[in-house]
Amino acid sequence: MADPIGVTSRFLLDPYVDWAKGENIPIHQDFGLDLLALETSKWDRYDAHGCFAHTHGRGDFMANYVIEVKPGKKTAPMKHLYEAFFYVLAGTGSTTVWLPGGEVRTFEWGPKALFAVPLNCRYQIFNGSGQESARLSCTNDAPLTINLYHNLDFVFNNPAEFPERLGENKHFDGEGDHTEYKRGDKVATLNVWETNFVHDLTSFKLYELNERGKGSLNVSFILADGTMHAHSSQIPVGRYKKAHRHAAGTHVHAVDGTGYSLLWYDGDEKFVEIPWRHGIMYTPPFWMFHQHFNTCETPARYLACSLGSRRYPFISYRRVSGEGKGSVSVKEGGRQIEYEDQDPRIHRKFLEELKTTGVSSQMGDIFDEPAILALPQSELTGVIRNPQLVGPAV
Repeated sequence: MADPIGVTSRFLLDPYVDWAKGENIPIHQDFGLDLLALETSKWDRYDAHGCFAHTHGRGDFMANYVIEVKPGKKTAPMKHLYEAFFYVLAGTGSTTVWLPGGEVRTFEWGPKALFAVPLNCRYQIFNGSGQESARLSCTNDAPLTINLYHNLDFVFNNPAEFPERLGENKHFDGEGDHTEYKRGDKVATLNVWETNFVHDLTSFKLYELNERGKGSLNVSFILADGTMHAHSSQIPVGRYKKAHRHAAGTHVHAVDGTGYSLLWYDGDEKFVEIPWRHGIMYTPPFWMFHQHFNTCETPARYLACSLGSRRYPFISYRRVSGEGKGSVSVKEGGRQIEYEDQDPRIHRKFLEELKTTGVSSQMGDIFDEPAILALPQSELTGVIRNPQLVGPAV
């Protein structure tokens, strides 16, 4: 039916989606995406190539796009009022940042580096190779910012300066400040690293955090004094993390190692499976359980970026996570499924996957693995039942 007076065009608007469509680059959407393989095209705004990498679980506040800088090229100088974390998927190069007051800082990066540009500072990305493209994943809160203001000139041409966001000069050199953050009596202390730039996530020092599984390592980042959060975690050889759930918008990047992740809602017939290797990114939808598995001969690391930092939680779900609720069993009102409560199919699948890679399980101290392998198939079917949630769903 025709809408001659344009009534329907005045309601249920999504300025961020309209902006993305108007950039005239590919928009990819799926449960998970291989950012190294996505098609890009010329992106006038950056004077480079790019695409949007939208996931079904990105939620209302967060999104991702990929910037591809061709050999020997550079982007146009850029600035914007949304926060952004850049993870280098491939290539080598440098970034120049113009700070309030006229100071200019330049730092060089390579594969698997992570950096953030302080809010609304002008920046430019250079490809340092004359033969290979550089490809960067940009996780951002542009949906929050653009939908809030719905004025692109305000977002991209705003003269406001935020000198309190710059950090120290050393933060542009890959140095930083380490803080231990005490969350409470029942949960472990978190280790937080404040900086603007991490040279290489594969070698960055992580700290013990066994709440999510024996041998797990973790560090949280505060980047450019931002409201966005990032953390890097490592899964030991022959082991996997405990299942957990949280708010939407957490963009998980596999950094190294191989394996898979499983995702499900209580009562689902089947698990959703996402492969694990560098370049893969996915975003668990709101309140969907997910679990990470390492099936290779080396530890596996990942990077997770979301809204709500350790300093500025922003939303109640992130504040509760920061207080440690995310590492408490669902039977006690938390968000985590303990190993003894998980579906038996989960460990059975893990053991079968390890057979194909030749890696030995290191979880025999938790599971009766011969008994699990001996279970008949009839006992490994049906819907996924999780322990009953106790307390408020926060």
